[in-house]
Amino acid sequence: MSVYRFKSRETGELVMLEPHGKRVLQIIGKDASGPGVILPEQMAGAVEALRAAVVEEETARNRQKDEAQARGETTPEFDPVSLRMRAAPFIEMLQRAEKAGVEVVWGV
Repeated sequence: MSVYRFKSRETGELVMLEPHGKRVLQIIGKDASGPGVILPEQMAGAVEALRAAVVEEETARNRQKDEAQARGETTPEFDPVSLRMRAAPFIEMLQRAEKAGVEVVWGV
């Protein structure tokens, strides 16, 4: 399985497996098919989009659990590593890079 390597002069390297890196890039509106860059002025919006996606995922999971319980069914199984956990180091990277005024790149 391939990986995404996100790099910043401020934070070093963050490695994500392909499905998770691709999802994060899609959430922030970036093309995941090749190399790319997130500029400091884009980082606040990216963090906001990731946080909104985390809330959306958690709301959907809770709704699915509640609906299953209401029907007397087994609670659905979810990936034990939530988007919140996967996105946290990326959000930290973006915040630190934005503060330092440096970009985050991948695929280069």
